[in-house]
Amino acid sequence: MAGREQWSSQWGFMLAAMGSAIGLANMWRFPYTAGVSGGGAFVLIYLGAVLTVALPLLMAELLVGRRGQATPTLSISRASAESGASRGWTLMGYGGLLAAVLVLAFYSVVGGWTLSYVAIAGSGGLQGQSAEALQALFDGLTASPGLMLLAYTAFLGITVALSSLGLQSGVERTVKLLMPALLVMLVGMVIYAAITGDFTRALAFLFVPDFSAVTPAIVLDAFGQAFFSISVGLTNLMAYGAYMSRSTSIVRSSAVIVGADTLVALLAGLAIFPVIFAHQLAPAGGPGLVFMSLPIVFGNVSGGLLLGTVFFLLLSFAALTSALCMLETPVSYLIDERHWRRRPATLAVGVVVWLLGLSCVLSFSYLAGVHPLGGLDYFQSMTFFDLFDFVVTRLLSPLIGACIALYVGWALARRVTAEELGLGQDTLPYRLWLLSVRFAVPAVLVGLCYSLLAG
Repeated sequence: MAGREQWSSQWGFMLAAMGSAIGLANMWRFPYTAGVSGGGAFVLIYLGAVLTVALPLLMAELLVGRRGQATPTLSISRASAESGASRGWTLMGYGGLLAAVLVLAFYSVVGGWTLSYVAIAGSGGLQGQSAEALQALFDGLTASPGLMLLAYTAFLGITVALSSLGLQSGVERTVKLLMPALLVMLVGMVIYAAITGDFTRALAFLFVPDFSAVTPAIVLDAFGQAFFSISVGLTNLMAYGAYMSRSTSIVRSSAVIVGADTLVALLAGLAIFPVIFAHQLAPAGGPGLVFMSLPIVFGNVSGGLLLGTVFFLLLSFAALTSALCMLETPVSYLIDERHWRRRPATLAVGVVVWLLGLSCVLSFSYLAGVHPLGGLDYFQSMTFFDLFDFVVTRLLSPLIGACIALYVGWALARRVTAEELGLGQDTLPYRLWLLSVRFAVPAVLVGLCYSLLAG
C-alpha cells in the first residue's frame, strides 16, 4: 500500500465522486420522472430514498475502499481478513469488475451520441428543423455504423487517454475542470430558461406535490432513481474510495456528493422544462427529451446555436466524468492485482471495452435484427445494447449493491466500520447507518431487482 497514489485534496476527491454520480440520468430521467410522478411528492420520497438507501450505501462503498487501499477485489479481501469474514465476499468485487466493463461498453455509445450532437449543434445542423426532421436526424445517426463507430471510438478514446495520464494528472485534473464548467453552464441555462421560458409552469411541474399520483410503483421508482443516480452498487466508488486520505471525512464527503447530485438533477429540470413548456412541447424523458424535443427549441429560438452547443457540451462533460469512474475499477484491478503500469492497464481495458461495445454500436444497424437470447421469451426482443443494459441495471447493480450492504453491515467488524466512518459505535448516527445497511438497503434493492425483472 506504500506509495500508492491518492487524491491531491479532499476537494479533488469530492469533485471526482460527484462526477461519477452526476451522469446522463440526472439530465434526462430524474426531472421528467419527478414531474409525472407527483412533482413535489416524488421529490420528497426521492430525498427520503437518498437518506435511507443511497447515502448509507455510498458510505459503505467508500469505507471498504479506503480500508483496503486497493482495487475493490483486493480491498474486500483485506477488509475480510481483518474482520475474520469469508473470502467468498470477494466474488462481489469480481461482479463489480464485470459490471464496470459492460456498463462502459454501452454507456460509451450514448456518450458518442452527445459528442455527435455537439458537432451537429455547433455547425448549425439543428437550426430550423421540424420534429420529423430531427427524428430522422437521430435515426440516421444511430443507423449509420460509420458515424456511430466514429463517435463511440472518440468518446471511449478520450476517456482512456485522460485516465492513462494518472489519478491526479488525468482523472482529478479533468474533473476539476469539467465539474465547475458543468455547473456554470447549467446555472446559465437555468437563468436563460427563467427569462425566456415558462418558468412558473416548470416549477409547478417539478415541485407542486400531488400525493394522489403516488403509488407503490412510484415509491419504488423513487428509490430506484436514488440508487442509480448516485452510481452506487457497482463498486466503482469503492475504487475511488481507495485513493482517499485518512483525513477525509467519509460521512461529510458522502453528504456533499449526494447533495450535489440531487441539486444538479433539479437544476436540469429547471433548465429544460421552462423552454419545453414555452414552445408547447409535451414533456418527455430519456433520449427522446435531449435528442429530439430540446433540439426543436434550439433550432427555433434566438441564440439557439450557442444554447444547443452549450447544452450538448454539458451532457458530454457529465457522461465523461461518469465514464472515468467506470474505467477506474478494471484499471485499478490490473494495477493492484496484476501489477501492471497504469498506461498499459488503461489501454488494455480500453481495447477490451471497445471490442465488447462493437456489438452495442451495431445494435442499431447491422445487428438490429440480432437477438442473442431470442430463444427465451423474456429476452426475445433484446439487442446486444438492450442486453448489456439489462444485465447491468436490472441484475448486477442492485444485487451487488445489496451484497455490499450485507457485507459491510454483517460481515465486517463494527470496530472497522465505526473507525472508518469516524463515528463511535454507540452513537445514534452510527446505529442508524448500521440499521440501514443491514436491513433497509438490502430489502429495497432486492425489491427493486424483482420489480425490474418482473417489469
